[in-house]
Amino acid sequence: MLGEYRITGRRANEIAADVERAVAAGELAPGAALPPLRELAVDLGVNPNTVAAAYRLLRERGVIETAGRKGSRVRPRPVTTPRDEVRIPVPAGARDLSTGNPDPALLPPLGPALAAAAEGPPVLYGHPAADPELLELARASFAADGAPEGALAVCSGALDTIDRVLAVALRPGDLVAVEDPGWGSLLDLLPARGLRTAAVALDDEGPRPEAVAAALEAGARALIVTSRAQNPTGAALTPERAAALRAVLAEHPATLLIEDDHGHGMVDQPFRSLAAGPDGRTTVERWVLVRSAAKAFAPDLRVSVAIGDADTVARVLGRQRLDAGWVSHLLQRAVAHLWRTDAAPAAEVAAAYRRRREGLLAALAAHGLRGHGASGLNVWLPVRDETAVTAALVQRGWVAAPGSRFRLQSPPGVRLTISTLGPGEATALAADLAAVLGPPTGGSRLV
Repeated sequence: MLGEYRITGRRANEIAADVERAVAAGELAPGAALPPLRELAVDLGVNPNTVAAAYRLLRERGVIETAGRKGSRVRPRPVTTPRDEVRIPVPAGARDLSTGNPDPALLPPLGPALAAAAEGPPVLYGHPAADPELLELARASFAADGAPEGALAVCSGALDTIDRVLAVALRPGDLVAVEDPGWGSLLDLLPARGLRTAAVALDDEGPRPEAVAAALEAGARALIVTSRAQNPTGAALTPERAAALRAVLAEHPATLLIEDDHGHGMVDQPFRSLAAGPDGRTTVERWVLVRSAAKAFAPDLRVSVAIGDADTVARVLGRQRLDAGWVSHLLQRAVAHLWRTDAAPAAEVAAAYRRRREGLLAALAAHGLRGHGASGLNVWLPVRDETAVTAALVQRGWVAAPGSRFRLQSPPGVRLTISTLGPGEATALAADLAAVLGPPTGGSRLV
């Protein structure tokens, strides 16, 4: 309940701002019930329509949720408390495995690429938004991996691309099917957009078809899938799973499909398209596939290239012209240079991450612990009590990411970033985890 806190304001935006400030300050806790609409209107001396408008603003901003007769409550994780803030302090001398960052030693030097980018003529207003060489390289890459033909857009990273697609394709209140556990930033973005989430269970092969089907049958208008290097579980689509998911989507062709392939360039699992089958025919009417430069080249480059159906991409580009305008051509040219010169050989980078990931999985298995990490930079370990486990690991010199940063309805777990983990460290970490967790409980499913 609200306790001693009293909501103030006379206008809808004032009431909404007061509630949002109280949530951010911790004066209104997650799950706190807001007063019934008419009751608050009487208390504030305003029209009930004013309070209704304020509550609508708060829902669209992802601060509260309304469940029919149960009334309105502060969301369990309001957008004023981003999941990335659920961090554990790193004591001096501790090994931080919570970041999700790539290994700096496997990232290419940016100096030559930036120097090459600066050699071109200055970009002025009216210049095409995208660098032609970057588009050419991206189109060839998409085609080689079996993606459908489509229109291209350059944005500022995978999350920026997804945000722009959601903004032009959906409306507040729409239901979006999303992986659970999944990317914490995405799970924060959806309620911030006023969108509702439908949790989709997954295993090592990706989203489970029956879970996707249930979400789409429940009214989800969009599905967001990570094709490989899924964060946090490392799941990667297999041919069989991709075929099963395409069959589900074929029953719901109006679904907006967003495929996140941020693992491009740093994993060795093949890309499996859900937008098109082996025959090249698309399964849905609206689709976007996005690849970013963050994990393979550098998180600070903030460049992504997306391909999708002509109408959706045209809307994204039209909206982009009205706000950011374009992504810096210095960054675009730098990424094109890195791509063209093979500055970070994908096979070598993927092999290094595979050795480290499989080394930890094998070390865990030696203690009877089943971790998950088919691809990518992380290993996901289901646990009974993630708070107790992360705290105990800190005492032993390890900092893991608590699973609460990535979960909606799925069971607890911890995420361990393996990007810089050495063989000896993997052995020591597995031994400490075994000591912390006690005898294994068995089971292999993520949810």
